[in-house]
Amino acid sequence: MYRFGKPGPTPLVLLPGRAGAVVMWEPNLAAFAADRPVYAFDLIGEPGRSEQTAPIRGAADQAAWLDTVLGVLELPAVHLLGYSFGGWLATNLAVRAPRRLASLTLIDPVQTFARFPLALLARTALALIPGISRWGRPAFLRWISGDAESLTADPVAGAINEGMRTYRIALPTPTQFTDAQLRSIDVPVLALIAGRSVMHDARRAVARARELLPDVRAELWPAATHSIAGESAAEVNARVLAFLAEVES
Repeated sequence: MYRFGKPGPTPLVLLPGRAGAVVMWEPNLAAFAADRPVYAFDLIGEPGRSEQTAPIRGAADQAAWLDTVLGVLELPAVHLLGYSFGGWLATNLAVRAPRRLASLTLIDPVQTFARFPLALLARTALALIPGISRWGRPAFLRWISGDAESLTADPVAGAINEGMRTYRIALPTPTQFTDAQLRSIDVPVLALIAGRSVMHDARRAVARARELLPDVRAELWPAATHSIAGESAAEVNARVLAFLAEVES
């Protein structure tokens, strides 16, 4: 667990994407920590320094460990921000154990408003199969970011590549939330959906979020890829902080 910033408004808790660990927040942390206390940690069952001590069999277990972490922090309320798979984790907590949540920010969340496309599943398999993964994994990450130079130019992308290469993730595949589950979320939600994301049909994701979430600001960022938080860091940081200020006012 890492804490950034000084005591102040309601804290912001960050959940990274798959294999990202805390390092993936490098483009965003300074702006967030200048505004309020920020807590970030490596996810259970993912590359990083957190150690798993109990099985994770499904969505209920995912919510249980995250709720436990927030309980240990002894914070009465938090703004929860999840990116990619972290967005699914954040939504899952809002559905199953929302008692500590002041708001929910989702940055291109996977399996939340729209399903994984078949092309993504096929490329993921190539990135994981022994013998093929040596070239399949870098190609997969470049496809996600739309940047042929990302692994050498971006240290965050390099860290994610190393996490995928050296750590065997054995978590259950997240399942898409039902209409009833999304309708049950009663905290304000900001959803930033990347128009060029390969993780889902972006327009369908925005439409479903607007249709089902009771209190949502669902925005389509047409030019952004799934790497939106890094490639458009200044704009994303400003939008997130504006949303938090709106909620608190």
